Amino acid sequence: MATLLYMNTLHDMCNELDTLADSETKNRDVVLKLYDALRSRDVDSVHRTLTPDLDYWFHGPPPHQFLMRTLTGVSPPFEFSPLSVVSFGSTVIAEGCDAASSVSWIHAWTVSHGVITQVREYSNTSLTVTRIGSVVSGRSAEIRASHCPSVWESKFSGRAGKSVPGLVLAI
Repeated sequence: MATLLYMNTLHDMCNELDTLADSETKNRDVVLKLYDALRSRDVDSVHRTLTPDLDYWFHGPPPHQFLMRTLTGVSPPFEFSPLSVVSFGSTVIAEGCDAASSVSWIHAWTVSHGVITQVREYSNTSLTVTRIGSVVSGRSAEIRASHCPSVWESKFSGRAGKSVPGLVLAI
């Protein structure tokens, strides 16, 4: 009986991991579709990918709010070509830099039901993403203050050739 219970539990955990991996792939694809739409200046696709009440947050020098200016059409669009894109559940992290490597950028997107609902834009900032707790079988696991593993760290923030502030994003 104990072996059967163990096998069922193991099977359920594998199914949850498969579902999470599928969801992360779909969320990553939504973000990549947005970057494609921005590059091709396909306004309709951009609107279909973003929620109308997008929650936007920015950290960096004020003149570097390139994403907001691109999305609102205030200035000529900035070329966002992600050099890395990773997904952690509903959070998708994209990182890149401009052609001259003088401005690094990181976007932390939140995707819900196939639509982007939130973005955090970091410019010339080093970012470490930390996972706080986890979800197992629909229940939150215990959070230990001494154990918040880093799951991702920016790589391109140092390309600007100067010291940049560092932040931690907890997911």
